[in-house]
Amino acid sequence: MKVSFYDFTVDDLKAHLSANGLTAFGAIQIFDWVYRKMESNPENWSNVAKATREYFLANIDMSLPVIVWQGLSKDGTRKFLVKMTDGQTVETVAIPARERLTLCVSSQVGCAVGCTFCHTATQGLKRHLKASEVVGQFMTVQKWLLENESPEAKLTNIVYMGQGEPLHNYENMKKATIIFMTEKGIGFGQRRITLSTSGLVPAIEKLAVDFPTVNIALSLHSARNDVRTELMPINKVYDLERLFAAIKKIPLKAHRRITYEYLLADGVNDLPEDVEALSNLLVAKESKINIIPFNEYPGSKYKRPSEQKILWFMDQLIKKGYTVTVRTTKGSDILAACGQLKSAYDNKLNLWELTGSTQNTSSTAPQIQ
Repeated sequence: MKVSFYDFTVDDLKAHLSANGLTAFGAIQIFDWVYRKMESNPENWSNVAKATREYFLANIDMSLPVIVWQGLSKDGTRKFLVKMTDGQTVETVAIPARERLTLCVSSQVGCAVGCTFCHTATQGLKRHLKASEVVGQFMTVQKWLLENESPEAKLTNIVYMGQGEPLHNYENMKKATIIFMTEKGIGFGQRRITLSTSGLVPAIEKLAVDFPTVNIALSLHSARNDVRTELMPINKVYDLERLFAAIKKIPLKAHRRITYEYLLADGVNDLPEDVEALSNLLVAKESKINIIPFNEYPGSKYKRPSEQKILWFMDQLIKKGYTVTVRTTKGSDILAACGQLKSAYDNKLNLWELTGSTQNTSSTAPQIQ
């Protein structure tokens, strides 16, 4: 069985080539061809040794995940349903902004965390994605954009905010991050990659030890344990005290902050006592609060606050000295906004099922080890 090229870091590939009697330098040339020139056919790698090209043709799988559906939002956001070799699918979203084109990638098929506000949670965890499938989302979408939109449609940023809990799939996400940051390959700097986590404490403690340095965003959503537990069952195991003991171990370089994502749900966590709890929990100079007004989806039990309430909540935090932003909702008309992603599991590939609006698959999420 062929091994996927997209599972190799450049060091892995050097070792693999050497172990098979080929020159290790070919790894750098190949990374340049595949990730910079977007050329995945070994027959076209003109400066790569013939023996290496022949080895790749016989032994290395250069195929990418397949886009089985894509939809364009009225605001320019584009959602892709991407199928893996075993038929499992995930959603990934390209989000345009001023001078940026960000790809929101998935880390798992489904999710085991079970946040009560999240559409992905209703399907439970099917499996982890391999590093090649995470990198594959990026490469597949980038190629589609170049071929179908514009030669200038280059993805500039990556956020691990799609389906799944990235730190529950730690090793694969670590490898994918190394590949994304390889200088002779995709070459993203640490400020162009953001990892979002719901608060898996053992993995957070490892971040400072062996994970590449990237932006960190924590899904906080409440500074009160009882409310956070209602929104995020993971808080029963890793409550705010344990969570912030782990966060304090993450070294912050000069002028860097942790972003705290705060989903705002009407009447749930948008009250004066929530403002007070946040101000008691977060250090203003080390924190950035990103308010995410709840994005409703079919069957959701929470509601989006009024614009007046959203602005009031933001203003209260600003008065207490915090840097606060409100995330612009993008792609909600195709269920591509934060918390709305969900895989399609049947063969009826029509728009409504792929965007999740008639999907009713559910399963019990397994425990995170």
